[in-house]
Amino acid sequence: MKILAVGMNYAEHNKELHADKPLPTEPVIFSKQESSLLRDHKPFFVPDFAERFDYETEIVVKIAHVGKDISERFAHRYYNEVTVGIDFTARDLQQKLREKGYPWDICKGFDGSAAVGEFVKIDDFGGDVQNLEFHLEKNGETVQTGFTKDMVFSVDKIIAYCSKFFTLKTGDLIFTGTPVGVGPVKENDILEGFIGDTKVLRQKIK
Repeated sequence: MKILAVGMNYAEHNKELHADKPLPTEPVIFSKQESSLLRDHKPFFVPDFAERFDYETEIVVKIAHVGKDISERFAHRYYNEVTVGIDFTARDLQQKLREKGYPWDICKGFDGSAAVGEFVKIDDFGGDVQNLEFHLEKNGETVQTGFTKDMVFSVDKIIAYCSKFFTLKTGDLIFTGTPVGVGPVKENDILEGFIGDTKVLRQKIK
C-alpha cells in the first residue's frame, strides 16, 4: 500500500507557511511510509526527535481500482470513498531540512504520522468530491476549516498526475493537502475531524 500526499494545495495555507514561494504549477507530491499509517483511533505518541509536531488536516481519498496513466476525465472512476486524515509534521525539523535543501521524508513520513479516520462514501455527501466542507476540532474548538473547491489542484488532477509516475493500486491513500490553520499538538490533546457534520476521526495525543 502506498500513501501519497500533496503539498501546497491551498492558497491560504501557502501564504501561512510558504509566503516566499509562488503557487505551484503542478502538484507537489511526497510520500509517507506504510508504517506511518495510524488508524482505528490509535493514539499519536509524540516522538522525541523534534520539538514541535503540527496537525495538518486533509481530505484523504482511497483508491478503488488499479490504474496507470489515468486520464483526468476518467479519474473519478478510481475512487468512491473519502475521510479526514492528519498529516502530522515535525515542523522544526522540516524547517531545518528546507533551509539545507534536503528531502522532507523524515519529518513527514515517520511512524504514526498519517492518521486516517473512517472512510465514507462520497455519494453520502452529494457525490461531488470538490464540494466537501471539512474541519478539525482540537479539544472541542475548531482550529481548521477547509473546502475542497478551494484546492489549487483538484482530486482528479492529482490522481491523473500521480498515475504518470506510480501505478495506483486498490487501497492506496492520497492525502490531498491542508488548508490554512495548521498548529502544534501536545500531550492529552484530542483531535476530531469532520466532513460536514459527520465526525469521521478522533485522535488522542499521548
